[in-house]
Amino acid sequence: MDGMAHSYDHPGELAAANPIRLLAVRDTPLSVDEVFGAVGDAAAGGTALFVGTVRNHDGGAEVGALGYSAHPTAEAELRRVAEKVVADFPVRALAAVHRVGDLAIGDLAVVVAVSCPHRAEAFAACRRLIDDLKREVPIWKHQSFADGTEEWVGA
Repeated sequence: MDGMAHSYDHPGELAAANPIRLLAVRDTPLSVDEVFGAVGDAAAGGTALFVGTVRNHDGGAEVGALGYSAHPTAEAELRRVAEKVVADFPVRALAAVHRVGDLAIGDLAVVVAVSCPHRAEAFAACRRLIDDLKREVPIWKHQSFADGTEEWVGA
């Protein structure tokens, strides 16, 4: 650090009144523009955005088809994860959407974004948001491979 006090030293101190702007689990295509637009804030100097897409391979095997399924509590768990991020970082605005249903190669599976007063905070908060979402929100990926095998993966 440069010896100056940063808002990151006091998580939540500069948080917006309602920083959680958009949370959803949807069976329709996701929009980067919608998520990015949801986290716009005049007091934010940094915005970090993560986009997860369906890739054509996994573990060296060619993916032929992919689908996501969510437990009915998925949105509530997503809110709990988002609230923890807001409590731990000086978040101005946060948004997260995850797709369910059948997806094609290249489709957007998840889009998350966080805006904070500074870039380091935005990167750290966004990283926590996507990592905790994948670890804690009950959304599962079903992959079918070109060789006829398939697997379920916890998202």
